[in-house]
Amino acid sequence: MTGWFFPQVPLGRVAWLRRFVYAVVLLDVLVLTAFPIGHGDVPAELYKPLPFRELLHLPQPSPAYVQVLRVVVIASALVAMSGRLPRLAGWVCAAGMLDWLSNAYSYSKINHDHFALVVALCVLPLVGRALASDRRTSDSAGWTLRIIQVAVVATYFLAAIAKVLDAGWGWASSAVLVWALTRRGSFLSDWLVDLPWLTYVFQWIVFVAELLSPVMLWLRGRALYAVVVFWLGFHVSTYLLLSIHFIPTVVCLLAFLPLERLTGLRSRIRTARRHLSLDENRLSGSAWSAD
Repeated sequence: MTGWFFPQVPLGRVAWLRRFVYAVVLLDVLVLTAFPIGHGDVPAELYKPLPFRELLHLPQPSPAYVQVLRVVVIASALVAMSGRLPRLAGWVCAAGMLDWLSNAYSYSKINHDHFALVVALCVLPLVGRALASDRRTSDSAGWTLRIIQVAVVATYFLAAIAKVLDAGWGWASSAVLVWALTRRGSFLSDWLVDLPWLTYVFQWIVFVAELLSPVMLWLRGRALYAVVVFWLGFHVSTYLLLSIHFIPTVVCLLAFLPLERLTGLRSRIRTARRHLSLDENRLSGSAWSAD
């Protein structure tokens, strides 16, 4: 179990994951979950703080509070994404996002797509300095990635458990997808509404995949990559059919992939461009010589 929780992982993988995670933080506070800005003017009676906010005695955010908080989150995410002050900037960003998201979900609606992202923000600073080109392995990096992977799997597995607790095992044979398609479906979903039997197939596939999602934690190689591609395809189809995105969860799915290979890919692209430029110069020189 020690080896499973603390695998030796290249530090470059953490460096790449940080870039993607903090980039999503910027996208989140500016676009995806920007509604806390409007919460500064919401009447106090509509504010029902999450237990997290009550425990820390966080106040109901005012207009100035949320504006300053967003600046702090953006600044800390930019610094952390650059690789500078990874611990300090990372902790500030994690605390800021906990404040931001707990405010966002203190008005009766809670999205579970941010669970893995919040966990990632809390554990990534523990690794410390990590460069994209760093091939050294670290068990602290392995533990960090493993915890993020567990959070991703929990997002899927607990979604299946919630379905069972709320609607029983018959959820997959219900008309919930047809109802969702008619309520918020896109033009791409019109054909699916006319094929209800196909919606049952999709529901059963997703339901079984969610129940089996913990298997991801023990898969390796192509089998693991195939499962990651499956979930990416699921999220893309969900967005196209229902306009529901899971971008915070999707970026944490990258914790299952060997992201350090992106450094070698970038180097090969640079080398190819350099050779192409040299070939163009030689051809240009040969043309001048012929003239």
